[in-house]
Amino acid sequence: MLIDAIVVIISYFIGNISSSILIGRLVGGIDIRQHGSGNAGATNVLRTLGKKAAAATLAGDVLKGVIAVLIGKYFGGENLAMACGFVAFIGHIWPVLFGFRGGKGIATGIGVILTTAPFIGLICLVLGIAVIIFSRYVSLGSLVAACALPVTAYFLLNEKYAIWGLALAIIAIYKHRSNIQRLLKGEENKLSFSK
Repeated sequence: MLIDAIVVIISYFIGNISSSILIGRLVGGIDIRQHGSGNAGATNVLRTLGKKAAAATLAGDVLKGVIAVLIGKYFGGENLAMACGFVAFIGHIWPVLFGFRGGKGIATGIGVILTTAPFIGLICLVLGIAVIIFSRYVSLGSLVAACALPVTAYFLLNEKYAIWGLALAIIAIYKHRSNIQRLLKGEENKLSFSK
C-alpha cells in the first residue's frame, strides 16, 4: 500500500514536468503562459515559438503520460496504472511546481490513454485528428476525442474504464470551457497548416 502511494505521488510530479514551460524558457527565454493564449500547451507553443518547439512540447507531454502508466503497471498492475495515469494528467493541468498553472491535459491524456487502453486511445486519437483536419479547430478535435473516450470505453471495455474515462473527459472539457465559449461565438482561432 505504501509503495502504491509513493508511485502515485511520483506520477503526479512526473505530470508536473511542463514541457511547454521548460521549452519556452530554454528556446525563447519566456514564460509561455504570458504569451499567446496563455495556455501551457503545444498549440500555444506552435503559435508563439514555432513547429520545432511545439513538436518537442507535444512529445514531452505525451511521454510523461506514458511513463506514469508504465511505472504503475510495473509496481501494481492495471488499477495502479490507471491511477498513475490519472494523477499524471492532473499533475500536468494543476502542477504544484508551477503554481498550479499548467496545460489543458490533452497531450498527456493521449499518452495515458494509449498506454492504458491502446485500442480505445487509438480510436479517440484518430477521431480527434480527423476533426482537427476538417475543422482546423484543435480545441474541437480535443473535445470530440474527450467525449468519445468514456463512450468507447463503455462499449469496448467495461464500466471501470468508462468511469475512469469519464473523469478524464470531464476535466478536459472543464479546462476547455473558454474554448467552448469562443467556438459558440465563432471566435476560436483556427490552426494554420502552413505552420
